[in-house]
Amino acid sequence: MKTKTLKTLDKVNIAINHYENGFDSVLIFMPGWFMTKDSESFLEMCKVFGNSTDVIGMDFRGHGKSSGFYTFTSRELLDVRAVVHYARKFYKKIYLIGFSLGASLALLYGSMSKIADKIVAVSPASDFDKIENHFWKKEAWIPTFRKMELKRWVSIRPSIHIQRKIKPIMTVDKITAQTLFVAGENDPTVYPWHTRRLYEKATCKKDFVLFEDCNHAEDLFLAEKEKFVKICGDWLFSDI
Repeated sequence: MKTKTLKTLDKVNIAINHYENGFDSVLIFMPGWFMTKDSESFLEMCKVFGNSTDVIGMDFRGHGKSSGFYTFTSRELLDVRAVVHYARKFYKKIYLIGFSLGASLALLYGSMSKIADKIVAVSPASDFDKIENHFWKKEAWIPTFRKMELKRWVSIRPSIHIQRKIKPIMTVDKITAQTLFVAGENDPTVYPWHTRRLYEKATCKKDFVLFEDCNHAEDLFLAEKEKFVKICGDWLFSDI
């Protein structure tokens, strides 16, 4: 694995882990709010999916080893652009897999650029202002407690400035890349109707999968590893 820092158009440093496994395709992992490329769950996913593709894990601004402050999708498309433009120098095919707000950003980027060949959106929010985020429910705080990583927690830097956000539901019909929409039935943070509504409005080649009795974002992988890897892997790599 190589570590590297990329520069965005607004001069923010974006840290990445680049796993070179000898493939001509790359899967870019895009974590959500409060998660990083070095979180245990993402390190494990990068390793597992690395059996089928090269992999890049990224820290959005205000997270982990990247600089800047997190703006909850207002400026993070610049982070995605920096990583994708780096990846296209080396790979014939570029795949995006996003989680939570990372999934929303994957969809937003897919609606504005045709570089990505396929997208997997896990627990995306259709509209940031409509996120439920019932953090007090056991479905939310128990998984959060189990994923407690002090080093990660102290690295998070949110912006205090409210900035304009693009709603994925307003642009999802512009995506041309094949897109898999994935939701957890018991998600207490981004209710599954968000993902369903995005899926229904999308006009690209698409599919929707609901994980029963599962919660939010990377928790789907942690709860149903074999199922998650097979479903996402089949969608991404079936035509390779």
